[in-house]
Amino acid sequence: MSLGTNFQPLYKQVYDALIKRLSEGYWKPGAALPSEFALADELGVSQGTVRKALNQLVTENILLRRQGKGTYVSEHTHESSMFRFFRYREVGGEDLIPSTKVISVEQREANEREARKLGLGDLTTVMQVTRIRSINDKPAIFESVLQPWAVFPGIQNERELPNSLYTLYQEKYNISVVEVRDDLKAVSLPAEIAEHLNLEVNAPALMTERASINIDGRVVEWSQAYCSTDNFVYSVSLK
Repeated sequence: MSLGTNFQPLYKQVYDALIKRLSEGYWKPGAALPSEFALADELGVSQGTVRKALNQLVTENILLRRQGKGTYVSEHTHESSMFRFFRYREVGGEDLIPSTKVISVEQREANEREARKLGLGDLTTVMQVTRIRSINDKPAIFESVLQPWAVFPGIQNERELPNSLYTLYQEKYNISVVEVRDDLKAVSLPAEIAEHLNLEVNAPALMTERASINIDGRVVEWSQAYCSTDNFVYSVSLK
């Protein structure tokens, strides 16, 4: 692997080269990376340059460091995915892990807006997973998840979809979600959704639209989630 000549800082070129390898599955989740010395020798740069690129990848939770052992590719365990990406909490409560019931899985054509949100350009085939997420045995969230068929072929054949779909994406499809972008809006619940959440039609709710982004920058999932605001809040911690 060699670096090209361009106007980017050298550490950014190393970063991009490592991202390319990771997105192509050269190093699998949980695998150890070569030492800084070995990477620097291979790329023809200093250890300091490699270390700066690795530090950025660790900050972005793409890699993790284990004291005295080395640098590893981050894994999406069920627990880590929930605590990192699940943003709903009880009012004043601590982190919670929801239980999930899948209502339906269907293959269909994306409409123009959905295709645009998924960055597909033209209309294309998607899988739609509809599910209810409960907290403390209370229906809390009605969620519709869209996945491009070309990215996740055969996902409808999974006997049981896991609570954290990101775990399945990484284990089976070499897709590692490293970032999510959420848009939130206050809405009134339509009848078909209110029924699943045991709420009145037109009850106030929080609607979240989420784009889930792979390590290579692609949007690989787009979802809509409706949550009751009586018992739960959307919680974000910024540092």
